[in-house]
Amino acid sequence: MDTSLLTLFISFRILDIIDILLVALLLYQIYMLIRGTVAINIFVGIFILYIFWLVVRALNMELLSGILGQIIGVGVIALIIVFQQEIRRFLLLIGSRYLTRNTFSLERLLFLKTEKYDSKVNIEAIIRACRNMAEKKIGAIIVITIKSNLQLYAETGDIINAETSSRLIESIFFKNSPMHDGAMIIKDESIYAVRCILPLTDRTNLPASYGLRHRAAIGISDITDALVIVISEETGRISFIKEGEMDEGINPQKLRELLEENLINA
Repeated sequence: MDTSLLTLFISFRILDIIDILLVALLLYQIYMLIRGTVAINIFVGIFILYIFWLVVRALNMELLSGILGQIIGVGVIALIIVFQQEIRRFLLLIGSRYLTRNTFSLERLLFLKTEKYDSKVNIEAIIRACRNMAEKKIGAIIVITIKSNLQLYAETGDIINAETSSRLIESIFFKNSPMHDGAMIIKDESIYAVRCILPLTDRTNLPASYGLRHRAAIGISDITDALVIVISEETGRISFIKEGEMDEGINPQKLRELLEENLINA
């Protein structure tokens, strides 16, 4: 065996493997955060520029290498300016998904199965209300908390802490109701807040048919572990959103299965 290869093999430690895995995990999370947005194109451009700089350095092209080195030297500041929204979302994602209930969820960070979630959500009332609103084409957006309490977004609306019932949900989203605008946040057994403002997604690859409700639903699910139900006012179609992925045009039975899967059998 070649001596240099043997030396490399001997010097390769367990910590090096952990280092590689952590970097891969970080890059994956960054990709998941900026996929489908304008930021992905900027990120690819910066990566290509960095590879080009490495090639120029390897070829000992001093002048060009020096110019690119100066540009990359201030790249951290430029990245903070360009990606300020993505950095904010990334930090919010870490805080809301991995640091819930003041504990660090290592299992969730490593994509392992976490403990069973004991749901108190009144699934029957939500299903009944969604079915009735879909038939009447009443627009609605319902956010169901898992571990993130969504307090920041709840405070943008009216906190009511009312018992979850299908009649109350329908009356709140009735078009003449003063509370029908915005999102409803359901926490455990109660309707916690209504008229809440949610962050819109900045993805650029969404269908043009998606309105503000669908974009807000994807936006909140991108940065929290909440489940979101959207009912289209134009078509009456029911959509279910989790972690930025949407099941569109589902029936009440399918909605029941998704809610039970994520709230009871998780």
